[in-house]
Amino acid sequence: MSSSDRSHAVDVQDSKTYEVRTYGCQMNVHDSERLSGLLEDAGYVRAPEGSDGDADVVVFNTCAVRENADNRLYGNLGRLAPMKTKRPGMQIAVGGCLAQKDRDTIVKKAPWVDVVFGTHNIGKLPVLLERARVQEEAQVEIAESLEAFPSTLPTRRESAYAAWVSISVGCNNTCTFCIVPALRGKEKDRRTGDILAEIEALVGEGVSEITLLGQNVNAYGSDIGDREAFSKLLRACGRIEGLERVRFTSPHPRDFTDDVIAAMAETPNVMPQLHMPMQSGSDTVLKAMRRSYRQERFLGIIDKVRAAIPDAAITTDIIVGFPGETEEDFEQTLHAVREARFSAAFTFQYSKRPGTPAATMEGQIPKEVVQARYERLVALQEEIAWDENKKQVGRVLELMVAEGEGRKDGATHRLSGRAPDNRLVHFTKPDQDVRPGDVVTVEITYAAPHHLLAEGAVLDVRRTRAGDAWEKRNAARAAKPAGVMLGLPGIGAPQPLPVAAGSGCGCG
Repeated sequence: MSSSDRSHAVDVQDSKTYEVRTYGCQMNVHDSERLSGLLEDAGYVRAPEGSDGDADVVVFNTCAVRENADNRLYGNLGRLAPMKTKRPGMQIAVGGCLAQKDRDTIVKKAPWVDVVFGTHNIGKLPVLLERARVQEEAQVEIAESLEAFPSTLPTRRESAYAAWVSISVGCNNTCTFCIVPALRGKEKDRRTGDILAEIEALVGEGVSEITLLGQNVNAYGSDIGDREAFSKLLRACGRIEGLERVRFTSPHPRDFTDDVIAAMAETPNVMPQLHMPMQSGSDTVLKAMRRSYRQERFLGIIDKVRAAIPDAAITTDIIVGFPGETEEDFEQTLHAVREARFSAAFTFQYSKRPGTPAATMEGQIPKEVVQARYERLVALQEEIAWDENKKQVGRVLELMVAEGEGRKDGATHRLSGRAPDNRLVHFTKPDQDVRPGDVVTVEITYAAPHHLLAEGAVLDVRRTRAGDAWEKRNAARAAKPAGVMLGLPGIGAPQPLPVAAGSGCGCG
């Protein structure tokens, strides 16, 4: 049940407000929706946008995979300290991966923090806040194993038309650059029936696109020893009436089997899109990373996907400057990028992740060398992405209208949407009313490296139940007090800008 659709019997002026700040991967984004739902269930209302800490409860949902993650957190906490002094009763909570890793350290460094909770017990947040208020002392509670799947908790979804659905948590891999398994634990799969029941409930609320979410999504079924469980789940999603688009993130090449490719190709509502992290094109580096595949295996999967789904857009993650990476190793990465022809790549300059084997490896690459290689990789990928996008010119595509994805839409009198392959398309605003969640048909007229344009008239507008759901939610928002704010960012892979320090953990 979506708590954002519940009526609020309390007036904002008499209610406590909250703000959730999210860092890191899609799993954290999904967790933050649950944190918001839990707080609203407990009677809090969302603080207006731009509050910048001016709320009764401020929650940091943290990430621990970047070298300076803790500095960033303590800097933000420090800025809130004087604000808390001036506001009796204000509470600050820290959760997520960094909280799981640092535990008591957070309260020692920032004694004005009221609650510290981990990745496994986000459902305890309201109770811990109340306990901290009554006992007037910090509450630190870190569960060592999962207490409840995120998707089973109350939610305040950020989109009326698209939703995350968690199918597993944790990871069984031991990649040397990644700390996620240590913080989120071994993989634990959710029951298929529970997943499908949640999807059906979401579709009943008007959702038309779902993204299956897991740290290693295509290893789903490892709990029960069914290697084809993920492909079966994809096919089951195809039988849900009203579900128009199915995506998933992020798979691991080791577990990417032919039955998954077949399910993608043969299930109409599974979109022709694949985000599969490569990390490096060098067999030597992949071995040092403990990635259980090599370049030939990875490119072989790409070839099979393209043979079965010719229009598939394939994106990836790449780490530049991993310890011990030679110029020859880097050239192998460039070769793999040329062969794979990714439509986009999330490129990362390697940075030490505290607690990982790679952080103490010999052969750490000088910053200037990493920067130079990174710039060469970005230049190559930009050229390939633009060439691949140019192939879209002249195609007629169905777009799901999005909200908040076109920063210049107001000035250009355009709207934005996502193509089936998840490419971002800006299109001319039609005369008739079009809502986020509706579907429009357009012809692509121009390509840029990171987006497409459809500058002609919209060929068709299809009003959808998802658009109805967005309209209903917007009407409810307008009728509520100003304190309840609903942002509606797009769901799916974010705009793949080539940044050095990405927001994701770079694993999968």
